Amino acid sequence: MSLFPTDRSHNGSFKSPEALVSVSETEEFDFSKALDRPRALNIERQRSCDERSMSELSIGFSPRQLATKVDSSSRLGDLLDHLHSPLPKSGINTPRSVTLDPQIPPPLTLEAWEELRRSLVYFRGQPVGTIAALDNSDEKLNYDQVFIRDFVPSALAFLMHGETDIVKNFLLKTLRLQSWEKKIDRFQLAEGVMPASFKVFHDPVRNHETLIADFGESAIGRVAPVDSGFWWIILLRAYTKATGDPSLAERPECQKGMRLILSLCLSEGFDTFPTLLCADGCCMIDRRMGVYGYPIEIQALFFMALRCALQLLKQDMEGKEFVERIVKRLHALSYHMRSYFWLDLKQLNDVYRFKTEEYSHTAVNKFNVIPDSLPDWIFDFMPHHGGYFVGNVSPARMDFRWFCLGNCIAILSCMATPEQSIAIMDLIESRWDELIGEMPVKVCYPAIESHEWRLVTGCDPKNTRWSYHNGGSWPVLLWLLAAASIKTGRPQIARRALNIAESKLLKDNWPEYYDGTTGRYVGKQARKFQTWSIAGYLSARMMLDDPSHLGLVALEEDKHLQPLLKRSTSSTF
Repeated sequence: MSLFPTDRSHNGSFKSPEALVSVSETEEFDFSKALDRPRALNIERQRSCDERSMSELSIGFSPRQLATKVDSSSRLGDLLDHLHSPLPKSGINTPRSVTLDPQIPPPLTLEAWEELRRSLVYFRGQPVGTIAALDNSDEKLNYDQVFIRDFVPSALAFLMHGETDIVKNFLLKTLRLQSWEKKIDRFQLAEGVMPASFKVFHDPVRNHETLIADFGESAIGRVAPVDSGFWWIILLRAYTKATGDPSLAERPECQKGMRLILSLCLSEGFDTFPTLLCADGCCMIDRRMGVYGYPIEIQALFFMALRCALQLLKQDMEGKEFVERIVKRLHALSYHMRSYFWLDLKQLNDVYRFKTEEYSHTAVNKFNVIPDSLPDWIFDFMPHHGGYFVGNVSPARMDFRWFCLGNCIAILSCMATPEQSIAIMDLIESRWDELIGEMPVKVCYPAIESHEWRLVTGCDPKNTRWSYHNGGSWPVLLWLLAAASIKTGRPQIARRALNIAESKLLKDNWPEYYDGTTGRYVGKQARKFQTWSIAGYLSARMMLDDPSHLGLVALEEDKHLQPLLKRSTSSTF
């Protein structure tokens, strides 16, 4: 199988790499090297991607002191040792799993790789990303573009397969797009905003290719992506970890790109919370779904991006200033999320008995959450053993929905304590039928219905109950479930989920999402051959086959941070 098979261009038509190379102003590109068999990935424990503990990054240390105080016990590479002595398990029995044989690639894996390579997008002869979907439907919308968030599972699959140049090209091209002037209806966006997506435009008259970016001005709802910048930093760290080469991250343009992203989210203003205030539709759930305010997905990605940035930022004058700001924010953000977003049976009972209209620093119900706002479903959903980070917390509002991406990233980034990580996996096991069902994994639970659906979604016909973002099942989330399962020492959870997905994905032509309370039906408007469904499966499978790949997306608990911020999971709001 060729590494660069016949390519499908941004408008859905096929174009060979040779044809793309022939355009004017083409950069040099040696396809003979690209056609070599991919080398096996060797994840080394490189000092360039070491973890830096909070104490090592305390304000006042010089760069030389910081360099000499690195504690090898806090290095992310030691996560591989950690995998052999996983966190203690609860008393809940894990569902029966099917063992995968890593020595024999199943036909599904081979087919997935073939489809993933078909989705590659080329710019002046070089692969720069993967198209969102290869669906042949007439109405393409923006599925013919390369999305930053969508490319992440594709990038992980390529990194785990040893094909790192594709990821490097993507990181550099999106970084160049960040520097573009961004205007929406005469309003100029901040310099650090990363695009939601881009596409390659081929001018047949001039025989010239250019990149066209979307920063939200063409998006449904006209919302700029908050998560793109976070995913970019996380992916830069994954590339550095996979290659063991810090030179890309240390480039001046990459350092500046990170600082611009961090400037946006670390700015000080009127907000009294360390969380990041966001609009509806600013993340994976990119339509109106009531996630405005402080959505768990953004807070978890924010936390993880901050920790990744600590590893990647150089200790020069500009970098040191940002390191100091990151350290302060991480302390406050970790405390806030672990204390106020966490919900288990004890916390639920506390909320049920809340008093309201409390004033002063002694208030227990700090956000004035009204107990009558507790939904009926939460009492049956909450198991005796288990818990999760709720969807949102703000004045007089608590979104009790369970969101997969935010909770899995909380585990991978160590925003969740080890005890909370165990509780999240306990919840998934206890509520297997609701959260996994017949197609993993629910993007959120439960669905919004009836009059509430009309108010919250604006009668969005795509987000009807148990469909799309409103309780739909998304195969792309398999890679997050697999990574969280491995990190908590319970890979059998992911193995069983993967076995369920394997029975349907190829037969159903890799749909974008599934509908129904258990994910039984292919989504009503789901695209076929959705690239991140393919890549999400491949990344999950490769991590289960070789758990050392987990180091690309998982961080170790900071041993100096935890004692300061660890708080009982049964503490009050």
